[in-house]
Amino acid sequence: MNTVFIDSNVILYLLSSDSAKADRAEALLNKGGVISVQVLNEVTSVCLRKIKMSWDEIDAVLLAVKTACNVVPLTLESHEKAVQIAKRYQLSLYDSNICASAIASGAKVLLSEDMQNGLKIDGLIVKNPFA
Repeated sequence: MNTVFIDSNVILYLLSSDSAKADRAEALLNKGGVISVQVLNEVTSVCLRKIKMSWDEIDAVLLAVKTACNVVPLTLESHEKAVQIAKRYQLSLYDSNICASAIASGAKVLLSEDMQNGLKIDGLIVKNPFA
């Protein structure tokens, strides 16, 4: 199993006008990794509401991501772990859900630009792939 979990912000850089970050995101996605349904939901929401993409365009992005990555579900257990993480580390519930899913998947590294680079949570380390 891949030991790298990819946050939605990394995936969204595929669509960025910043070519260096877009290229880095593409290279990371080409290596594969793990994501959760939460990541798919966040990517869909941003593509629809902020980027104003069509559903056909969104479907193409989601297919590419689902093809490149293993997708893990959200569960009651991941929710409960997310609440614990949010309380302990003062992260948003959305970021905590990403961390909880990463931990449940067995990932050792969470690639994210939104959280503190180097943050360690229950054997998981957050790394900013653009730093």
